[in-house]
Order: sequence, then structure tokens, then C-alpha cells
Amino acid sequence: MSKDRIRRIIEGRLPEAGLFETGLKGVRLFRVTEPVPCVPAVYEPTVVAIVSGAKEAVLDGEHHVYDSSRYMLCPMTLPVEAGAPRASKDDPLLGVMITLETRVMRALAIEMETAAGASRRAEGAPAQALAVARWDAGFGQALLQLLELLDDPVDGAVLGAGRLRELCYAVLKGEAGAAARRAFGVGNEIARAIEYLSARLNAQVAIDDMASHVGMSRAVFHRRFKEATTMSPIQFVKAMRLNNAAMRIAEGKTVNEAAWDVGYASASQFSREFKRLYGQSPRDWSRGLRTPARFM
Repeated sequence: MSKDRIRRIIEGRLPEAGLFETGLKGVRLFRVTEPVPCVPAVYEPTVVAIVSGAKEAVLDGEHHVYDSSRYMLCPMTLPVEAGAPRASKDDPLLGVMITLETRVMRALAIEMETAAGASRRAEGAPAQALAVARWDAGFGQALLQLLELLDDPVDGAVLGAGRLRELCYAVLKGEAGAAARRAFGVGNEIARAIEYLSARLNAQVAIDDMASHVGMSRAVFHRRFKEATTMSPIQFVKAMRLNNAAMRIAEGKTVNEAAWDVGYASASQFSREFKRLYGQSPRDWSRGLRTPARFM
């Protein structure tokens, strides 16, 4: 089976716990051998496939658990809490994380919509924030063929972009395809608004600015945004800033540095909002947990 072969590839490159940066753009392997509680993280557009153990992502209070039978698609940048609470040496978390290139996904999604006549689909269908999808034969085979390129750097350099495109196509055709096409295809205004915000995280971005950027009225934007992400735009902006700050603190930055990095001019305001969201002050939180969230 393709899944067993994928597992052997990961185990061969990660005999111990850690994160392995492959030579393929945006493709990382990981092994976790100790329980990791859900911690603040920011997911970029990503596919995560697990071959052993289970991972968990929490978005606005809703838990999404995925394992070796289901992969996770995050089609837009999102503030989440993520971890592997059940990982152990006897039952390690093993998997692959693949960063999706927005340009490639949009081109494929629009090409598929055009070929199928789907660009005339009903308006107002919201982009799903997180999707958990069954491993199908197409996805498993595309992922295996991508990881097999790790055996030869020349193969990776020559064929890597094409194999990544095939994996993206498999995602668009699979159970997560509807969520992917809504985020990357025609009518992807919310995903584009989040991109706009993410590029200006340390600035004061008004909701009207985000709505104007994607050509919507404030009222329509607010409704569509909440449908897509489960959060209001104001809640989302705050969660993005605080999650990014928490990640920086976990990686060793001071509280003031982290607050400044994500656009807070007032350290006291940052501490109040951080405590309201996480139940602890930033300093107490940093003393209790130093788990980097970059591959959670």
C-alpha cells in the first residue's frame, strides 16, 4: 500500500523525534514522540497527512482530529490551537506537511471550474475554514510519488514542481475539493482578504480596508467572513495577532518584542487581551510552556 511505503520513507529520514526539511519546496516530514498539548499556531495554506498517530487542530472551539485515515486541508491562513496530545515513543506521530502555493492552487481550481462549467455555481457558498478528508487512492499515490523524489536530488529538482501540482490536483478532486475550490477558485474573496491581513499583521488594518480590498460592502463581507472562518473579522484579526505573538514567545522572544511584532503599541493592552484569550498572562504562559508551534 502507498501509505505503508510513505511511512517507511518518513521513518528512514526521521529515526528520532524532529522536523525534517526535505529538498522539495514546502515539503516537511515530522516525528513527535511525546504528548504535545494544543498550543497557539497559525496555519498557512497547508495539507497535513498522518501515517501514524493523530493530530488535533482547534478553530474557534471546534476540534478537528485527523489520523492515518484522514488528511487535513487548511485552505487559508488561520489562527488555531494545534497539538498531538496522545503521541508517545510507542505510538509516535509521523506525518508530512506540505505548504500549498496559492498561485498553483488558484490556477488549477479555476482551470477545473472552467472545464466543468463550475464557474457558474451558486453564489454565496462559503469557503470552509478547515477540511478533514478521507485518504483516497489518488491522494495516496500522488503523495507517494512526490516523496519518492527524495531519493534523488536531480529527480527532485526536475520533477518536484510537477509532482506537487499532481498532489494539489488530487486534493482538489478529493473529499476536500469543495473547500479547496471555494478558497482558491472563483469567488475566493475571503481567502484573499486574509492574505491581505497576513501581509499587514503589524499595522492597523480596518475591517473596511479588508472589505474594500475584495470589493464587498462591510455588511456582506462580515457575513461571508464569519461563514467561512466561524469568527467575525474583528475576532479573527485579534486571534491572528495573539497566536502569532504566542508563537514568538514560545520561540524565545520577550513579551514586549512579540507584542510589537504583531502590531500592539501598548504592552498592557496586549497582556490584557492575551490573558482573556489564553487564561494566563504572557509571562506566566511563557514560563509554563516553551513548545514551538511551527510544525504543530
